[in-house]
Amino acid sequence: MNRNIIVLCLCAFSILYACKVQKESGTRGTNTTAAIVAPGTKPDSLPLPPIAAFDMTPLSPAQSQKAFQVPAGYHMELVASEPMITEPVVITWDGDAKMYVAQMETYTQDADGTGTKEAKSRVILLEDTNNDGKMDKRSVFIKDLVLPRMLLCVNHELLVNETDTYDIYSYKDTNGDGVADEKKAVYTVGKVAPGNLEHQRSGLDWNLDNYIYQTVDPVRFRYVDGMLQPDSLHSGSNGQWGLTHDNYGRLFFSRGGGENAGSGFQINPKYGALEFADAYSEEKFSPVWSSISNPDVQGGPKRLRSDSTLNHFTAANGQAIFRGDRLPADIVGDYIINEPVARIVRRAKVINRAGKTYLENAYDRQEFISSTDFFFRPVNTYTGPDGLLYIVDMNRGIIQESNWTRKGSFLRNKIDQYGLAKINQRGRIWRLVHDGYQAGPKPKMLDVPASDLLKHLDHPNGWWRDNAQKQIIVLGDKSVVPALTQMATGQQGSLPKAPSALGRLHALWTLEGLQAINKEVLYTALKDPDPQVRRAAVWISESYVKQNDQAIIEHLGKMLNDGHDDVKIQLLLSLGSSKNERAKQLAKDILAQNPNHTMLNSVKNSLDKNEDFRIYGSRLGSFAAADRKLLLQGAEIYQSMCSPCHGGDGKGLASNAAPALVGSKHLNGDKSNAIRILLHGLKGPIEGKTYPSEMPAMKDNTDEWIAAVLSYGRYEFAANRNAAMRNKPLLIVQPDEVKKLRDQHRKVKQSWTAEDLAKLAPTASK
Repeated sequence: MNRNIIVLCLCAFSILYACKVQKESGTRGTNTTAAIVAPGTKPDSLPLPPIAAFDMTPLSPAQSQKAFQVPAGYHMELVASEPMITEPVVITWDGDAKMYVAQMETYTQDADGTGTKEAKSRVILLEDTNNDGKMDKRSVFIKDLVLPRMLLCVNHELLVNETDTYDIYSYKDTNGDGVADEKKAVYTVGKVAPGNLEHQRSGLDWNLDNYIYQTVDPVRFRYVDGMLQPDSLHSGSNGQWGLTHDNYGRLFFSRGGGENAGSGFQINPKYGALEFADAYSEEKFSPVWSSISNPDVQGGPKRLRSDSTLNHFTAANGQAIFRGDRLPADIVGDYIINEPVARIVRRAKVINRAGKTYLENAYDRQEFISSTDFFFRPVNTYTGPDGLLYIVDMNRGIIQESNWTRKGSFLRNKIDQYGLAKINQRGRIWRLVHDGYQAGPKPKMLDVPASDLLKHLDHPNGWWRDNAQKQIIVLGDKSVVPALTQMATGQQGSLPKAPSALGRLHALWTLEGLQAINKEVLYTALKDPDPQVRRAAVWISESYVKQNDQAIIEHLGKMLNDGHDDVKIQLLLSLGSSKNERAKQLAKDILAQNPNHTMLNSVKNSLDKNEDFRIYGSRLGSFAAADRKLLLQGAEIYQSMCSPCHGGDGKGLASNAAPALVGSKHLNGDKSNAIRILLHGLKGPIEGKTYPSEMPAMKDNTDEWIAAVLSYGRYEFAANRNAAMRNKPLLIVQPDEVKKLRDQHRKVKQSWTAEDLAKLAPTASK
């Protein structure tokens, strides 16, 4: 028998066995571990169940609760489930711990994506009125939305972004009935956000530095006078679904499309992009360890082990740094990220070595949380107000958007075979608890004076610190500035105790957010015994450096011999882009004193590239205005959407998620084939090499969008760009060329193969 047929048959037997476990785990709980498909188990060693054992009946919340596998001492508690919530994707809490839930209620309701963009989704408001940890009061806060994807509570308002728009609106309930009755725009672009819904933004993360960050789009915000003020990120943003930060303002992105479970965490994106191939081990970190077979994978058989368990991250998303105070201390600061295809939640240690950040799985060939519930689909994680870890579970059959579930694909065949499209309109919110720890008290941060919030800046739960800082800044009450100044400089003042390093850190940034920081406070903070407070003081000093304040610059110069790598790195970041001659010399001195420091040298390269992006327009001055516009649009699109798979420099990623584009004949040769690939996708071997995923179709985007990204790619990744630029009409792809091929191939439903393209005659110039 053909070897491939044997493998497929074994995969089919594994799913039958997994379905048997799915049924049993709901009735016998976690004591059924002997029946679970263990990672690495050979298929021929499994007892093959009879066809009658095949059962895809979804588990009840109680059954699903028993299906979790967690380390000793931990267990999962149900916070909310259907019918109270359906299709949950994002949660957030206001200052009084009321929970808002964004529901994508039209997301992939069948494998063809019928009705996906209908305005039927909602934001639900939930409350726990008896403090037992379970939500018992519900109202529909907002209805008739198109797949809401970002939420942020600001005082009594909820900021919301929907799919297909850049615009962000504020919603408010003015009469206390749990339903929003006031809506206003806080950020308006006024044009449709293009692309597949999986390739659009997420986040709205109010970071320690008082900027609000999002993924994908190259912009961050400040909240000023009830509006969001944008600030451009010259090197683009990062990530896909999910965004978080740690105690010190380090952002953590992830790139599901690039099969990358962590990215963008070396430096803040305002300074550029910096990635290291060895930031985590491809051999030890990238493999995932499921407790149940996972045959419904978009990558097909090459993404499955012989036991039909997923072999590698494919849909990493919804990450959090756990910063709570009601779980064991050894989990605080760990990186928590989901893999919904594997039905697992990864826990990783965040390691700092000489200022460079690494991620390491906390367990050897195991996961922190796994489930034998076939429909467990974790898509977001959070530190909660009660100090516990929260997990949002869509609990559904199909987790991929319909662009990846087209007829004829491996995934579509599995969806149809097992009836996965029928399992939707469900959803659970879980919290992870530990024996011997009690949930923390409910906060009361709304409708209280700013002075009452000061003590929360030193709370052991990071959620409280973040929200107290945000609320004080939003209130704008500068009567607390003297107390904040005392706190930032380590004085006890009226507080119950002298502030910890984290308390001093938040006091500094709260002063910055109130525009009440002064140089004397910074001078003290620059000498703080804690390196993260010193680092923050350097970071905050940038506003003075930009004003050419020589006194501040000289104080920074005294820190060149600071013993902590993070401080030296921040000095280079804060001084490295300055036009001030003394600042530039200090940046050179840092590098001269640390010639073999990997992180410092890499930061310098990132700063230089970031400056190149800032002035990119001047290098394109020889192009016609319309062509220059296409290239600039394409650069923005590429950095946000294409770089997660092909790499920011077009040379591919260490994970080999997709081919390199530098010198690619498909991109830089015949225009026609480049257009065809972007319109309809590309599958199969490429120049004799296979890749984990195929290039998806991008035909949902406009002709101009496709022309822009192709023009940028042909310009940026030509084998000889100077030679390519000598014939600009052949380099640039025009929208009408895209339209011509779109019309010509309107009946094409499948992705092209390299062989298909070789047979087609060029219709556009090379």
